[in-house]
Amino acid sequence: MQQLKDNFNRKFEYLRLSITDECNFKCNYCLPDGYQRSHDNQFLSHQEIKHLVAAFAELGTKKVRITGGEPSLRKDFPDIIKSVSEVEGIVKVATTTNGFRLQKEAQHWFDAGLGAINVSVDSLDPKTFHLITGKNIFQKVMDGVSACIEAGYQQVKINSVLLRGQNDKDLDLYIDWIKTQPIQLRFIELMQTGDNAEFFKQHHLSGLWIKEKLLRQGWVQKTALSHDGPAQIFSHEDYQGEVGLIMPYSKDFCKGCNRLRVSSVGKLHLCLFGEKGINLRDLLTDSSQKEALKRRIISALDDKKESHYLQLGNTGITPHLASIGG
Repeated sequence: MQQLKDNFNRKFEYLRLSITDECNFKCNYCLPDGYQRSHDNQFLSHQEIKHLVAAFAELGTKKVRITGGEPSLRKDFPDIIKSVSEVEGIVKVATTTNGFRLQKEAQHWFDAGLGAINVSVDSLDPKTFHLITGKNIFQKVMDGVSACIEAGYQQVKINSVLLRGQNDKDLDLYIDWIKTQPIQLRFIELMQTGDNAEFFKQHHLSGLWIKEKLLRQGWVQKTALSHDGPAQIFSHEDYQGEVGLIMPYSKDFCKGCNRLRVSSVGKLHLCLFGEKGINLRDLLTDSSQKEALKRRIISALDDKKESHYLQLGNTGITPHLASIGG
């Protein structure tokens, strides 16, 4: 089997596949004014997605995370889950959702082949949740999280973007919650994009203080698997849950990069930041194009840079994280 590898000897076994850039939330760190369609392109069709994932699987991809925007806004979302899960070589199918439809659909998605799920819950305080997301549905989302646990997902993760002065006071609430819940908390540092410079300056908060607090309290850092994401994961013998920290401004963050991204309109992005993307869509029409598609993906990796250079103030051209799937 061919293996996707770049010039820095990094292997890529993880694909983040966006199927829409639409979102029905107005999170203040991402889409404070709500979704604004910025292109006339149709999103990748179900058939195009199948051709794409089949090619990536033959190049060593083991894990696919289906993202958005909000992926559940697509009516064929369960069909896409099923198709991706049936591709030979794909051992893990995950998604990230705002939880809007989770309570109703968690079991259906699991039955379709979804094995892991990340739910964005940016505060455990209902008022702060409303402030951050623009949606007053905290309990509905939490009931959806419970539905995932009941459905039997192998992994249920909670994503929370760290925001100075908004949800940074919630840490103890989160930690207390996972004492008896098999959930992995994931605290994500706010990242500067093309349209949030002032917000970033006001609310960015390093995750290092959380790491230091966890280590003082007896939490132990775990070793990541080859197709895991970039989070540093911590466990504690007295807690059912785990804590993950995603700190893109930390030293050597990009050293273990193992993921590639494809946008909802078929562009391959080598990094979340900094480039326009390589068009793959013209090679997704028919399965006979698979070898040409694989060659283009392999060739594109020659241009992958060593770092995103966020620590130097580079935000690239990414307007907001929903635009290419976060």
